[in-house]
Amino acid sequence: MTTPRWDHLLVDATLATFVGERPFGVVERGALAIKDGRIAWSGPAAELPGAADTLAATVETLDGALVTPGLIDCHTHLVFGGDRAHEFDLRLNGATYEEIARAGGGIASTVAATRSADEDELLRQSLPRARALLRDGVTTLEIKSGYGLNLDTERRMLRVARRIGETLGIGVRSTFLGLHALPPEYRERREEYVAQVCDVMLPALATEGLVDAVDAFCEGIGFTRMETERVFERARSLGLPVKLHAEQLSDLDGAALVARYRGLSADHLEHLSESGVRAMAAAGTVAVLLPGAFYALRETHLPPIDMLRAHDVPMAIATDCNPGTSPLLSLRLAANMACTLFRMTPEEALRGVTVNAARALGLADRGSLAVGQRADLAVWKARMPAQLCYWIGGDLLQSLWSAGAPVRL
Repeated sequence: MTTPRWDHLLVDATLATFVGERPFGVVERGALAIKDGRIAWSGPAAELPGAADTLAATVETLDGALVTPGLIDCHTHLVFGGDRAHEFDLRLNGATYEEIARAGGGIASTVAATRSADEDELLRQSLPRARALLRDGVTTLEIKSGYGLNLDTERRMLRVARRIGETLGIGVRSTFLGLHALPPEYRERREEYVAQVCDVMLPALATEGLVDAVDAFCEGIGFTRMETERVFERARSLGLPVKLHAEQLSDLDGAALVARYRGLSADHLEHLSESGVRAMAAAGTVAVLLPGAFYALRETHLPPIDMLRAHDVPMAIATDCNPGTSPLLSLRLAANMACTLFRMTPEEALRGVTVNAARALGLADRGSLAVGQRADLAVWKARMPAQLCYWIGGDLLQSLWSAGAPVRL
């Protein structure tokens, strides 16, 4: 008896491969094979090299269902303690951000809640958020630290990020965001805190293998270009890639700064200038757009989508899931918001949560349905890709695969 060449074969599928010149890389009446966790074959079923039932140990007929790469949420702050629903209520009843902050709210409240939670408790609180993203098709997550602002809690957050990937059987990339906010105990010792981040926290966490990339919040209410550059220099000395929260509230030329370091991405970008766009284009830095924060903050200053298009800057979309400015638990809804609020096309938005999101994380092994790619797949109760952006909410996911294995939802 001939041994099947593949582990699993999907047939009668509509494949959105994001490969080639066709819109979405669509292959009608397609087939896709999995072997050892990788995509072994992808194309029209009529071109299979034999009868389906002789080619794979398991053959599954999808009756025309849409198959895409597993979605990639390339910017989240998913691990944190507590939430800020009470502050949401206060704001809508007239309280100002300053009043809430003076009363111990804002990021200070999240820092306090995160510091008070042990590792198991942080995992318990964070897993439901991660599972919600999985139920909308996500197979790879980026998770930032930044709500600890001391070595022990930042370590705890990054360890929980790793455990989420192990528990759920998905890909997780962890990002150190020590320059997120100034902790209360360093309010009068700003330079000392930046030194602590660069000289103590980052080297220690990198040595422990907990850091895949380094981020910072370069903004008037965050950290300066000079402070950001200091942490970028330390990251470079440790061989770690960088990314940046840039130009969200004002233009500090952070995009050009991260591009100078060949950064993976510049994120938010509502106030991005043409010089920043040109710098990103030259460096290959991905623009990560975060419509959830734009929506939650009721922003009106749109990111320069047309300018990014004109300079061929790849655009990714992410949830920015966080307790304060984007409590968003659906990447598909973020894609819908990108279409509705930013006037991106469905293809741009879906490339933004697949192939371009992978690039924003420095991952070349996922984001498309090409032979050799990791077999991260989402099978949808849909027949055409645009439906994933068209429907506002709803249960569209049929099944999910991570590295060739079904994901329990």
